[in-house]
Amino acid sequence: MMKFVPAAFAAALILAGCAHVPQAAAPVPVTATPAAEAPAAPSADDNLNAVAWSQNASEHDFIYLQTYRDAREKLLKAKKDPTWDALPKDDRAAHPSLKGLKPAVVLDIDETALDNSPYQARLIRSGGEFNEAEWAAWCKEAIARPLPGALEFTRFAADHGIAVIYISNRAKDLDEATLANLRSAGFPVAGKQSFLGLGTFVEGCEQVGSEKGCRRQLVAKDYRVLMQFGDQIGDFANVPGNTAQGRAKAMAPYTAWIGERWFVLPNPTYGAWESALFDNDYGLQRNERRQKKIDSLRTK
Repeated sequence: MMKFVPAAFAAALILAGCAHVPQAAAPVPVTATPAAEAPAAPSADDNLNAVAWSQNASEHDFIYLQTYRDAREKLLKAKKDPTWDALPKDDRAAHPSLKGLKPAVVLDIDETALDNSPYQARLIRSGGEFNEAEWAAWCKEAIARPLPGALEFTRFAADHGIAVIYISNRAKDLDEATLANLRSAGFPVAGKQSFLGLGTFVEGCEQVGSEKGCRRQLVAKDYRVLMQFGDQIGDFANVPGNTAQGRAKAMAPYTAWIGERWFVLPNPTYGAWESALFDNDYGLQRNERRQKKIDSLRTK
């Protein structure tokens, strides 16, 4: 039951209570805190973000698994088709006949078969940039791990009588270390002839820079190439001019081969795609290169 309080007594209580209320303080300006409402994104850091994604994102691994599994499902069908060849016409021109050729698959090594993200991580931790000496030292450690799906695919190919050939732009003095790394990681390596490094001599073919065309022509002599794998478009065909237009022109005749004969893997850490954005001018300062990249971005 609610107790009845006389009106006069209630009024007295109210007045007494009001006597103890402190004087209102001057209003305190309220500073807007938009960051609390919408946290700011991390500062941009190209290589850190790229390497962190490569090493930690499940999506990265799933892309590799998806690519190699898809290729594996299509491989035996390609082997049965005597007209099937994954070499561009310029690389096949000197040896146009496919009759009697042994089947093969061609893979790039770095960021296609082997994961070099630990080397990139070392650069980030030290605050350095790519240099040949440190890169060579990393390669000679021969501890790069296989990328997801690469082992399973190459072993499957070898088990079905399909030669596995690796074409790499690692320097000649890294040949032995590279072969050791491939073997220790578990990749099928039939012999030295299955690895064609940057110093490989191909009679009658003049190599321009690090283009792989001459080495693909060497493969064409003895093999019908069922598939190619790489993380750079130069792993599939020569690019006469490393510009956006030149790259698009080189690939235009072969876009139907993507996912059928050519399997492209992601590499956000380095590549010719990046230097094309600043006109391949490595003499530019870092901030100048950055501005060139910004200028290339689409906002619509």
